[in-house]
Amino acid sequence: METTMVQKIGQIGVPVKDLNRALHYYKEKLGLSLLFNTDSMAFFECNGLRLMLTLSEKEEYAHSSSVIYFQVTTIIETYERLAGKGVSFINEPHVVAKMGQIETWMVFFKDTEDNTHALMSEVQV
Repeated sequence: METTMVQKIGQIGVPVKDLNRALHYYKEKLGLSLLFNTDSMAFFECNGLRLMLTLSEKEEYAHSSSVIYFQVTTIIETYERLAGKGVSFINEPHVVAKMGQIETWMVFFKDTEDNTHALMSEVQV
């Protein structure tokens, strides 16, 4: 039996234009735990996954990141709490898929650096 060399994702890098603004957003608005930061990078802990905010070294890398889907337990409550903190949502929480007795809910938002991300929740119905 062949084993996979890649075991898990250890870190995701998100390009930012203004590190201090992004650091404040991810820490204060989204409530992620800051591990440490330098003058060009900030590292957050997200339940075993490290999220790195970084100023781009070259202009060719200074574009929006892939969508990060942050899993939450109660999407409606989290959406309302984050909207109250000024998070800019693109839409409202909605069902995107039904698999048997499980509904997958999502809501998309923009961070201060124009990256699109989402909250997601799987709900037993």
